Amino acid sequence: MEHMNRREFVATVGGAAAAALGGCAGLKGGRRPNILFIPIDDLRTELGCYGRDHVISPNIDRLAAGGTVFSRAYCQSAVCNPSRASLLTGKRPDTIKVLDLHTDLRDVSPDVVTLPQYFRRHGYYTASIGKIYHNIFPDETSWDERKYLDGFPFDPDAVYLGDEGKAIQEQRKQRLAAAGRAEQRKDRFGHFYLKAQATEAPDVPDNAYYDGAQTDWAVEKLKELKERTQPFFLAVGYYRPHLPFNAPKKYWDLYDRRTIPLAENDFIPKNVPPMAMNNLRELRGYTDFARHGMPHEDRLSEAEARLLKHGYLASVSYIDAQIGRLLDTLDETGLAGNTIVVLWGDHGWKLGEHNSWCKMTNFDVDTHVPLIFKVPGAAACGRQSAAFVEFVDIYPTLCELARLPVPADMEGLSMKPLLGNPDLPWKSAVFSQFLREGGWVGPDGREYNGYSIRTDRYRYGEWYHRDTREIAGVELYDHASDPGENENIASRPENAALVQELSGRLQAGWKAALP
Repeated sequence: MEHMNRREFVATVGGAAAAALGGCAGLKGGRRPNILFIPIDDLRTELGCYGRDHVISPNIDRLAAGGTVFSRAYCQSAVCNPSRASLLTGKRPDTIKVLDLHTDLRDVSPDVVTLPQYFRRHGYYTASIGKIYHNIFPDETSWDERKYLDGFPFDPDAVYLGDEGKAIQEQRKQRLAAAGRAEQRKDRFGHFYLKAQATEAPDVPDNAYYDGAQTDWAVEKLKELKERTQPFFLAVGYYRPHLPFNAPKKYWDLYDRRTIPLAENDFIPKNVPPMAMNNLRELRGYTDFARHGMPHEDRLSEAEARLLKHGYLASVSYIDAQIGRLLDTLDETGLAGNTIVVLWGDHGWKLGEHNSWCKMTNFDVDTHVPLIFKVPGAAACGRQSAAFVEFVDIYPTLCELARLPVPADMEGLSMKPLLGNPDLPWKSAVFSQFLREGGWVGPDGREYNGYSIRTDRYRYGEWYHRDTREIAGVELYDHASDPGENENIASRPENAALVQELSGRLQAGWKAALP
């Protein structure tokens, strides 16, 4: 697909989307609603339905047009494992003790009942494919059926189909074999997990990569589930737009790299505590960016920045096309009228903001997330809510919508009232946290816990030495004058009373912010 066909592509898909939308008809009869649960890795709010017109996302926009878009939704931690574990348990990271990428939820909170597990206990057939929990912790307990695709690695995000990527992977295999370490880099299926470059754009069909192939399976699974008497909870978790930005060429061809808007605040925030920044470790894991240093000492060239943003947008459009296939199948099978669709990105992602890339901070660009609920019959169909909501709210919301009792130990608040009236007075603040692990900040090798509160006007944060609990850094950003969080104003004398007030609200926690 040539770039000149971009307008035609949007018009064609957008027209089909509008025709297939089906309005806001109510849930059918007395049956419990089905749930189609769609996590998308590293998806930030750079989408058409969030006002970003340069992004080609007609199918996600179609879902938004028939649902409710939450414009101020926040994750509890801006990295995959704690964010997903928190959402899927309705509990905050400190409660479930999952703060990093390598802690298995079941090791530290073995008796917790997850969202799909709860629905399973209440008569739902639960099935999943792709990345729902963190890649390496699929939590088989949650599912009646957990699907893995033949021919793909257990963790299929680093699949390369172009000649350059495959050659780099082969060279790495040979080096590992020569060092006697080849078996250490194989997954449970016997596949190697090896990264190469950060992007590729081969001319291949959608299902040559995992996300397209899993959509093939999910489409057929929806048709099969339609014939069951049980309601279903089907989770389809997409890997793109996580690095590497590997997507079929036709999605790259939708964008002109020269005109893609780059981050306006591509500089380190003034007065920022060093542990508040991330160190690009994730991006430096790819061969063509391995030479780069920390954000305070190095920066990507404009050509590199444009390449990465081009790859990110192409990956978003690739996933958007897969979402369209799922929505089409709901319409074609007649399931749309009794199926709640929930689409979410597990955290935000920096695309050059603060001279940085990837996630792993408490900055708003990392904790602010896309969240769309499409509930047939909801009064807020086609509307947007600016209420503060959090990922811990999704579990109790789905329970209420499915007419299941809400567990008493939830640490979130059901959003069901907002689906009736999106303008209701709601939470006064939302909360996020991040564990900055040893060696990521500098030569001291110390670990830091960062806690953040986002109010209507401010984001305030505190960083503590993890071992001593001594305070090591304070952040304050005024979103009325500085929505990009470009200057930390916590140390200004005139803000001393405000810092004290916000610190008190941070310590009071989420219960004090409830409506």
